[in-house]
Amino acid sequence: MSEISFDDFLKVDIRVGTVIDAQEFPEARRPALKLWVDFGPEIGTKKTSAQITKYYSPEKLIGRQVAGVVNFPKKQVGPFMSEFLCLGFPDGEDDKGIVLIRPDQDVPNGARLF
Repeated sequence: MSEISFDDFLKVDIRVGTVIDAQEFPEARRPALKLWVDFGPEIGTKKTSAQITKYYSPEKLIGRQVAGVVNFPKKQVGPFMSEFLCLGFPDGEDDKGIVLIRPDQDVPNGARLF
């Protein structure tokens, strides 16, 4: 990969938010969940779909903080409009095992990664 400048990094707006709703997404081509995340008063609530069903169920996600890129354009995913990219790492076992990124202590919703 090529190097980027700090100004390039600042263009990617990564924020933390709390999952306020999570639902199964049976219409998705690959197993996925729909998430609604509160990113605080500046950004508000945004929704996304995420292929995270190996480790997460809707019940496990409510109240959990997650990290997401909030300044990507919206993307239509089947009948659902995704408004941010939820961030995670592959578990190394297969392409379906995503482990979500979250702070190890609670931080204010909308806090920016730097």
